[in-house]
Amino acid sequence: MFAVIQTGGKQYKVSKDDLIIVEKLDGDAGSKVSFGEVLVCGADDKINFGAPMVDGASVAGEIVEQRKGDKVLVFKKKRRQNYRRKRGHRQFETVVRILDVKTKK
Repeated sequence: MFAVIQTGGKQYKVSKDDLIIVEKLDGDAGSKVSFGEVLVCGADDKINFGAPMVDGASVAGEIVEQRKGDKVLVFKKKRRQNYRRKRGHRQFETVVRILDVKTKK
């Protein structure tokens, strides 16, 4: 059983026991989360597409950890002007373990 969920403006294909890294969600490690925006869900041979969301489908997960992502360097330069600026950014992210994919029977 798999599902395609949407969170943080991005889409993820998930199934049971997957670990996904999403944009920061509220909650501490060990707390449960539920994703209600399910775009596609299905099994091996039967796929159910939503228009735009699948009715009655949800994905349950558990927050494994809250962390910061890798550093992204932003470097600006104008040649022959002695202008250089270097900045870094680390985005907050959440690691989620998918517990169950529920569909309306």
